[in-house]
Amino acid sequence: MDVELVQQAGTDAMVCRAARVSTLGKEFPEINDMKDRGLINFLMRDRHGSPFEHGIFTFRISAPIFVVREFMRHRAGMSYNEESGRYKELEPVFYVPSDKRPLVQVGKAGAYDFKMGTFGQWWTAEESMRTAYVTSWDMYQRMLAEGIAREVARSVLPVGTFSNFYVSCNPRSLMHLLSLRTKSHDATYKSFPQVEMQMVADQIEAEFKRLMPVTHEMFTKHGRVTP
Repeated sequence: MDVELVQQAGTDAMVCRAARVSTLGKEFPEINDMKDRGLINFLMRDRHGSPFEHGIFTFRISAPIFVVREFMRHRAGMSYNEESGRYKELEPVFYVPSDKRPLVQVGKAGAYDFKMGTFGQWWTAEESMRTAYVTSWDMYQRMLAEGIAREVARSVLPVGTFSNFYVSCNPRSLMHLLSLRTKSHDATYKSFPQVEMQMVADQIEAEFKRLMPVTHEMFTKHGRVTP
């Protein structure tokens, strides 16, 4: 999984400016680190969410199609553009899980966990995927060589094929994504994301923490609940 921060215009200071307009009007608030920390703590604790909407993060993400589809279930405050198999020939890049990825589901839907598989299960998974990828790519190339339209030929490619997309969101929407797509002992409401989706979300969170450290700190402090 590859996550690249393309542009960013969200800061802790902007959160505070947006919040203080209700009492200061057009007056420009002075920066005060201690007061700003206290304000962001108050906003997060009491779930005053709108000040966290004044900013933008844009990421370019490369991930398997099944991760892209899961990511795009997040719609509020999110904007997307994805590469199109109708207009360009796709690349032969496919996802194969490492031997550290848990393979066996234990329990039932809504109350299940995963455990590591045996070497034989991992071998079967890897061999099956590689065989399917090679076969489907050969069929894809065969159809393209016969002049069949890309939008038709792409139908044989599996969801393990990598795709590239851009996503833009404000900090509030980003926190909502992280609350659902990461697994943390700090969370008030536990989430159980798919491993591959969390691999993407963890990289996004690292950028969020670096660029809005106080907001991230208070997000974590108050149980990773979106304000």
